[in-house]
Amino acid sequence: MTAAKPAFTLGEIDWRAWLPPVDLAAASDEQKAIVKAAWPGAETSEYFTLLVHDAEALRQRMLLLNAIMYAPRGLPRAERELATVVESRINGCPYCASVHGRTYAQLSKDPDTVQRLFDQGVDIPLDPRRRAIVDYAARLSLNPPAATKADIEALRAVGLTDLQILDLTQAVAVFAWANRLMQTLGEPVPPAPPAAADRA
Repeated sequence: MTAAKPAFTLGEIDWRAWLPPVDLAAASDEQKAIVKAAWPGAETSEYFTLLVHDAEALRQRMLLLNAIMYAPRGLPRAERELATVVESRINGCPYCASVHGRTYAQLSKDPDTVQRLFDQGVDIPLDPRRRAIVDYAARLSLNPPAATKADIEALRAVGLTDLQILDLTQAVAVFAWANRLMQTLGEPVPPAPPAAADRA
């Protein structure tokens, strides 16, 4: 029987693969190098060690995700993170929501907004710019074909440039993909409690 899915939280959540991850002790040099380059701590992550079964796909995935989320131009990083929190909240991916909720909270110094998104959903009161970003991310998450030119105009009306709107759209799209990888290859699990020696 599958354990209950963790609630949406700003706390850390673990993730367990349903397929066997690669044993890095027996992995190829290419697999080891790609996992090491993927993300700090990826070598201990079942997610990355599972995806490295297809090493080139993981390498290309990280190049794409990093270019979309961390490019030094366009939409501010915090707003990209906010969009991914909305995407992950709607898609029911507590692991992604937790990781990117913490990043948004750190960058914006605004953990309250993330906690309210987690507790109350995406219709919480927000200032006009964040309201437009959240509404657009929610529309693309729920029903992408429902987005219209009016949605683009609403983003322009709160100051987003066309490049920033493209960045926002790509952030939502890449996390629709990331959510589905996590949700179909494994499950989020609460972190293990600290050992007795750690609590002493």
